This record gives sequence, structure tokens and C-alpha cells, in this order.
Amino acid sequence: MVERARNILLRRWLWIAAIGVAVVAGWYLMQRLSEPALPDWIASGNGRIEAVAIDISARTGGRVREIVVQEGQTVARGEILAHMDTQQLEAQLREARAQLERGKIARNVAESGVIQAEAEHSAALAVVAQRQTEVESAARRLDRSEQLARTNAISQQTLDDDRARMAGARAALDAARAQAASAEAAIATARASIVDAEASIEAAEAAIERIQAEIDDSTLRAPRDGRVQYLVAQPGEVVAGGGRVLNLIDVNDVFMTFFLPTVEAGRVALGSEARIVLDTAPGMVVPAQVSFISDVAQFTPRTVETREERIGLMFRVRVRVAPELLQKYANYVKPGLPGMAYVKLDPDAQWPEALSIGLLE
Repeated sequence: MVERARNILLRRWLWIAAIGVAVVAGWYLMQRLSEPALPDWIASGNGRIEAVAIDISARTGGRVREIVVQEGQTVARGEILAHMDTQQLEAQLREARAQLERGKIARNVAESGVIQAEAEHSAALAVVAQRQTEVESAARRLDRSEQLARTNAISQQTLDDDRARMAGARAALDAARAQAASAEAAIATARASIVDAEASIEAAEAAIERIQAEIDDSTLRAPRDGRVQYLVAQPGEVVAGGGRVLNLIDVNDVFMTFFLPTVEAGRVALGSEARIVLDTAPGMVVPAQVSFISDVAQFTPRTVETREERIGLMFRVRVRVAPELLQKYANYVKPGLPGMAYVKLDPDAQWPEALSIGLLE
């Protein structure tokens, strides 16, 4: 008797549960059937809210010294996100500055050498002028001696002495000219040393600018307003040049991607009006605009031969939310939220009431 009563009670509970399921299913079906059908000039598709992702990477390889932000934190443009270790770069900077000082000293020495060489050249020119005068004097004396020697007015010894004096004066003039040429060459050498020193200074200054730029780049900053999505590296880890440290999303550049069949995608134009309804806020309608239409089908069969197959191709469409609207409703329009996107295919048509009530402005 007890077993029979238990079976009867179990059948009653199963019957009640079946009735409940049927009631819920019927209510859901009635709700779906009672929803107004979309007009043929509206295309729709489901998708998720996405945002432009930015990889924050180290310009040069090195060790991550510190990360000053956390996942989910909102940051402003220019805000510091992380610091890379710069000990080696700072050592290179000190070395480059020392090379700069060495170049400046070399330039000063070369400039002093030019002044000294120019002074020596001036002195050599004065000696040349003096030796030229001596040659002219010796030449006049020799000429007189030769005239007197023809009349035996002077001895042969005197004539020979004057000739020797003339040869010595010419030799002294040649030596003075050689000394002047050497002084002039010293000027050119000293000036070349100045050019070399200035080149070393420019190279050191360029090295300082390059190393300083690398040190500045070792402080990773936010390139735009956004939110930290996730950390790729941790303090103490070594990353290669261009290695990612963290990922940032631009919360002011938000869009939804969905797919439309060939016929509807062919009627969508760039800049067309769109509406987004999120599952988390069904009573709010987010205005958007078509910003991208793929020119390549996403779901393409292995061979496309019939018209039905061509119509069945799906194209990716992206609708973008205006940045000024995102600033007002950032707490509602968040990346990752699922929803539906609706695109107006006829620009002159009016949005139905279901997509007009609750429109964010």
C-alpha cells in the first residue's frame, strides 16, 4: 500500500511539472509571436561589443622594473603605465657625455693649434721677406763686383766672396720659403683637427639624444584614454625588443561586429544608421553607424556554383558608437557585452517604435 501511494504521488508531481513547462513554453511562444516583425528595410545580426585593443610594448629589450597600473584600471592619455630597467642605458649615457666632453677638449686644443700655426706662418713669412731683401742686396753687390772686376778694380777674392754671399742668400730664402710652407701645412692640419673634433662632438650629441630617447621610451605611457585589459608581463621579467608588457583598450572607440547574408550586405552602405540593443539593457537603444563592410565573404563553401549558395554567403559588418555618446554612457556600453545590431537599409525610412523608445542621446 505504501509503495502504491508513493507511485501515485510521484506521477502527480511529474504531471504538475509537465504542465508548468508547457505553460512557460506557451508564454514564451506567445511573447515571441506578439513581437512585431522587423520591416524588410532593416537588417539585423547578433554580436558583442568590442573595443580597439592596443599592445603596450617595450621599444628595446630589457627587464620590467615596475608596473604601476592594475587590470581593469582606467587611464588617461600620457599616464605612466610601467617602467623598464634603465641601468645599462644610463651607463651608456654617461659614456656618451664623457665622449662629448672629450670632443670639446679636442676642439679647443685644435683651435689653439690653429692660432699657433698661423702665428708661426706669419713669422715664417717675415723671415721670407727678410731673406728676399738679403738676396736682392747680395745681387746688387755681386753686380757691382762683377763690373769692377772687369777693370781689375777689385780682387778676384772679393768677387768670389760676393758670389758665395749671393748663393748663401738664395739658400736662406729657399729655407725660409720651405719653413713658411710647413707652417701653412700645419694650419691646414690644425683646422682638420677642428673638423674631426666637431664631428666627434656631433656623434656624441647624437648618441646622447638616442640614448635619452631610449630612456624616455623605457617609461611606458598610455597613448590614449583607455582601460587596462590584462597584464602580459610582470615586474622582474625580461622582454625582448617590441615585447608586450600589457594590453590597453580604447573605451572611446567601441563597435559591434556581426554578419549579414549577401542580399542584405549588398544593400548596406558605409555610414548607414544603426541601432544596438544590449542583452543587459534591453530597454536602452544605442545609436551607431556602419563603419566597415567586408569585401570578402566569411562563410564561403568549398565551391560556389549555384545562386542559392551565393546568396547564403555571409559578410562581416561593423557598426561604431560615437565617442561623445560613450563618454556619457560608459557604464552601460562595455566591451564584451552581447546584443543585437540593427541596420537601416533605406535611409529615408523611419525607425520603428521598438528601436526608437529608449534611444540614448
